Amino acid sequence: MMSNFFRTLPLQLLLLLPAFSTYAQDTETGYEPHSRILFIFDASYSMSGPWEGDSKINIARRILVEMVDSLQNLENVEMALRVYGHQSPVPPQDCSDTKLEVPFAPNNASRIRQKLRYLSPKGTTPIAGSLEQAADDFPPCPTCRNIIILLTDGVEACDGDPCEVSLELQKKGITLRPFVIGIGNDPGFKETFGCLGHYYEAPGEAQFRHAMKVVITHALNTTSAQINLIDSEGNPSETDIAILLYDQFSGKVRYNMVHTLNGKGNPDTLSLDQLSTYEVAAMTIPPAFTDSVMLIAGKHNHIGIDAPQGYLLIRSAKGNTYKNEKILIKRANHPKTINIQHMGTSEKYLVGKYDLEIPVYPLIFLEDVEIRQSYTTSVEIPEPGMVHISSRKPGYGAIFRITENMDQKWVLNIRSGVSRQDYYLQPGTYRIVFRQEELRSTDQTQVRDFSIRSGLTELVEFN
Repeated sequence: MMSNFFRTLPLQLLLLLPAFSTYAQDTETGYEPHSRILFIFDASYSMSGPWEGDSKINIARRILVEMVDSLQNLENVEMALRVYGHQSPVPPQDCSDTKLEVPFAPNNASRIRQKLRYLSPKGTTPIAGSLEQAADDFPPCPTCRNIIILLTDGVEACDGDPCEVSLELQKKGITLRPFVIGIGNDPGFKETFGCLGHYYEAPGEAQFRHAMKVVITHALNTTSAQINLIDSEGNPSETDIAILLYDQFSGKVRYNMVHTLNGKGNPDTLSLDQLSTYEVAAMTIPPAFTDSVMLIAGKHNHIGIDAPQGYLLIRSAKGNTYKNEKILIKRANHPKTINIQHMGTSEKYLVGKYDLEIPVYPLIFLEDVEIRQSYTTSVEIPEPGMVHISSRKPGYGAIFRITENMDQKWVLNIRSGVSRQDYYLQPGTYRIVFRQEELRSTDQTQVRDFSIRSGLTELVEFN
């Protein structure tokens, strides 16, 4: 059965709402299905002026009442009304003349209609001040979309920058980008309000009525989009990656999802809120981003992210000695660790070169390991051997690796307080320097050289 909302909407508006039902989504995805619309209505003195056989205010409130009537039965929409220029006459100019006349509440359409009917144009046009105070008109609600629709026939008449205030509201996550409908033929409207929000001209009553329908449609509708994760060949073949969509102004996450390809092998179609400007983050390793994404209403939007990936497999030559080791992965020539990968596992990375730090003895540093599109780069670590160190009494010391040119490279300090200890070491030639803790002369340091072979244990004893 068609809801009361759709029965009361004009046919033209119904035609603009084909995807309206897509707002009923699970809030666990991060989507915000509850919309709150604050109408900011101009009741300044200039609104008493003639306009197409009537006054501007009469035509504006009549059309706004029609829209309020159409929205009153929609479950996921609440409305509120702020008015400016209706309390103090000019002159003098009262730039504090703005008031929340009807706060947000369920079923308050009749209160908004009643307030609109008895407004009398009197004063000035404090747009910036009205927007600033509108920040407190929206009670806290983490699952709400906060929308401002400003109806005005004039530009800012007081101190303040409406565009700056609007941007601040968006940055704080208080509201989405506002809608502005300019009533009349003021040539300064577009230049003034283009930076404030989504601007619509209404030089006549018909255009005003149409602009209201379009604004409401855009405010409450979604638009379709797909996220293309582009591989090295320029194809959208990458998938199965967590995606976050942030509101670029506030930094808040609007959507959480895991990317998928549909049955035809194409990126799945999404329904997204077209009012936000997005930063999209694909949780590849490292993450891939695109920002300043603005969706076009009524069009299927393509959001592209360069995300070519290949695989890195790190394993031991044989055996499970290193199965719990954690390898630090860094982008080539960058000090920051971007991932910790377990030995014996395969992980996907963006195409490029990486540095690996493998925490075995001795530490292995591999530079410029290359990851290629859809290819598995294998890094194999030799199977270690074991050294068993036995001493008559505990002591202090260190193990060094002997290089081909007979240099000594420190590997580790042995544990004090124990007389028997074991260490896994990579194959090679080593040296232990050791002194019993009870002996106080450096001349009593003992030195032992030994070799480690894969899978074998070497015994080193001290007197």
